[in-house]
Amino acid sequence: MSAQYAAILVFLLVAIAFVAGNLILNRLFRPQHPYPQKLNTYECGEQPVGGPWVRFNIRFYIVAIIFIIFDVEVLFLFPWAVVYKDLGLFAFVEMFIFLLILTVGLAYVWKKGHLEWVLARRTPRA
Repeated sequence: MSAQYAAILVFLLVAIAFVAGNLILNRLFRPQHPYPQKLNTYECGEQPVGGPWVRFNIRFYIVAIIFIIFDVEVLFLFPWAVVYKDLGLFAFVEMFIFLLILTVGLAYVWKKGHLEWVLARRTPRA
């Protein structure tokens, strides 16, 4: 039993030594020529404006969370659709319940007003 734990300990020690060795080699052999342009924050090639601790509107986070939830949940539809004929009626009912839960979640998000940016009308360009 202790031999199994010893193998895990050896594996952990080798992994830690590998990571530490690579970090040390990187520090020894990397070029060190810092200059102001190199130390500047990179923002898509543009000069940064303002400080790094800018407060974002919470709406961006909510939209990101909503996207992740629905995007990941919809990924479950693809494997189900591939093997749909082999699964039978039970799997169809389960997927119907799953889609019903997603629809309730979408209705909740819509009612809370987090999808107003989708419905916002833009003024037509002249």
